[in-house]
Amino acid sequence: MNKTLHKGCILALGLLAGQVMAAVSADEAARLGSTLTPLGAQQEGNADGSIPAWTGGLPQDAGTAAASGFLSNPFANEKPLFVITAANAEQYRDKLTDGQMAMFKRYPQSYRIPVYLTHRSASVPAAIQEAARKSALQVQPVNDGNGLANFDKSGYYAFPIPKNGVEVLWNHITRYVGGNYWRSYIQVTPQVNGAYTPVRFEEEQVYPEQVADFPADKQGSMLYMVKQRVTAPARLAGTVVLAHETLNQVTDPRMAWIYNAGQRRVRRAPQVAYDGPGTAADGLRTADNLDMFNGAPDRYDWQLVGKKELYIPYNSYALESPTLKYDDIVQAGHINPDHTRYELHRVWEVVGTLKPGSRHVYSKRHMFIDEDTWQIAEVDHYDGRGQLWRVAEGHALYNYKQQASYLAVETLYDLVSGRYLALGMRNQEPSTTRYGEQAKYFAFTPAALRTDGMR
Repeated sequence: MNKTLHKGCILALGLLAGQVMAAVSADEAARLGSTLTPLGAQQEGNADGSIPAWTGGLPQDAGTAAASGFLSNPFANEKPLFVITAANAEQYRDKLTDGQMAMFKRYPQSYRIPVYLTHRSASVPAAIQEAARKSALQVQPVNDGNGLANFDKSGYYAFPIPKNGVEVLWNHITRYVGGNYWRSYIQVTPQVNGAYTPVRFEEEQVYPEQVADFPADKQGSMLYMVKQRVTAPARLAGTVVLAHETLNQVTDPRMAWIYNAGQRRVRRAPQVAYDGPGTAADGLRTADNLDMFNGAPDRYDWQLVGKKELYIPYNSYALESPTLKYDDIVQAGHINPDHTRYELHRVWEVVGTLKPGSRHVYSKRHMFIDEDTWQIAEVDHYDGRGQLWRVAEGHALYNYKQQASYLAVETLYDLVSGRYLALGMRNQEPSTTRYGEQAKYFAFTPAALRTDGMR
């Protein structure tokens, strides 16, 4: 009898283990590429056709690329269908965020949302589509969803068929951005009157599987490595930040270091996380504001509200055009809406509420994530009193040559101070983002930072 009971327990545990190993069933995963896109979005359009069906995204020959890498705008001849202003915003309230409505109230004479025809332009290479399918079948959340197991077997889009809010957030964190890349860009923090000093960054991000000499003992625990160097203005030049982003920052926290040119020392930088100050941001963003959200999700409870249709920045080719100067984009209060483009898209709605006993300057983060790319498009940030404080917008576009989505510029508007931060502008840079960069592991170690800071 005891032997029978023992065998029964072993069988039950084996069945339970089998259930844990499968993230979603094979039948459910088979929806990817059929009723769902390869990344998990709804393939069909909406009822009135204002959101079309996804048919594969823009082809790689949708436009041309200059020698500098800047792309031509495949929608350059389109005009806005209509423009939302403070005067008519209530008419479109159901398709706007609270943050967007607050911007109309804060800047009633100047903030506008020009709405264009919707194009579901984004896609990813076939190998990345296959990685998403593997993730659906294999990746498991650990530590209450704050870490990932089995992610090294796939590498992208941890939960293409998400079941809760933190899984949606992980899809943003683990999305495909084109592989190894190098870019230079400008960050500005204008005064209330619009005056600004551009801060220039050089940034390189690499992935373990694309670093030939990546240490074997670190495989499976790291998502990527990123190095960021300030090159201008002179008073800030030489500051270098290095971060090793892990797959479980609860048990294996982010490793970060900073080289300070004035002190000529490399130091550990635990402040490069959560609500630590953003580099050269004049106090206008936190460390985890970069890329709309980055880092560990463990200080918040993430509620999945569902999906909704929303006017979000999209296909922002005009905003990245090298024909524009930074002065054409940066103005008092917010960036120039003459160069922005919004479209109606389905988004995942997720609300992050600060956990009791956890610390962060944002008590709540209300996020809206594009279903086709898993790129966060809009975020409303609330202060400790529960008041709407900062409004983030990610002006996205699709690199049809690289088959990767990214942001032409990300903005973070402070409703209280009347100031804002705009990050990622490349219009006057010699080239746009370069992909396929070769990398050696040593270049992403603390020992290499001093050399980077002295260049």
